[in-house]
Amino acid sequence: MSYYRGSESKREQFRRYLEKAGVLDTLTNVLVALYEETEKPNNALDFLKHHLGVAGVETADAEALRLGLSELQQKCDLLMEENKELRKRLLQYEPTPEDGAAE
Repeated sequence: MSYYRGSESKREQFRRYLEKAGVLDTLTNVLVALYEETEKPNNALDFLKHHLGVAGVETADAEALRLGLSELQQKCDLLMEENKELRKRLLQYEPTPEDGAAE
């Protein structure tokens, strides 16, 4: 009987873990959406994958977005460095407040 309680305790811990992570709510929502479909899809598993965001096309899109983000971050870094250099050069040509007061 103690074995049964031990496994029940593990089950309960696992259920709480899934609940805390939002897994149960997400699965419930997707299954409800499948239930409420007027025309049931031919492949229920594809329906679930699509609604959970596991579709392969999205993975390719995500990779393209990551690559684009990396390129834009590099460009931003270069522009920030150029901006810093241009500000330094500009300070060489701007009069200091003491010089402006003497005129």
